[in-house]
Amino acid sequence: MMFAASAYAHHGWSWAEADQIELKGTIREISMAPPHPTLHVATETDGVWLVELGNPGRTEQSGFVEGIAKIGDPIVALGNRSLDPKEKRMKAVRITVSGKVYDIYPERIRTN
Repeated sequence: MMFAASAYAHHGWSWAEADQIELKGTIREISMAPPHPTLHVATETDGVWLVELGNPGRTEQSGFVEGIAKIGDPIVALGNRSLDPKEKRMKAVRITVSGKVYDIYPERIRTN
């Protein structure tokens, strides 16, 4: 199921809510593979979320490259969650890992 979700994710933002949320947790898994790097983030109250980043080039341009983050690092992700309330999945526009900010989609950020 996770693969299927990732497979259609790179076709825009239509699957995501317009409003943005902030998700706080700990990195449990990191993948820098195309079509989009992803993080699995464990929260204290809502389980594990799939956090999709931009395409590899856009993610790298933000400064978030392989080796920057590791499993167990604290993270805050700002982004748009799935329209399906049962799905713990979001498209991040900004992530903050161990206090360092990475603006993946700066033109989409709706807060400072």
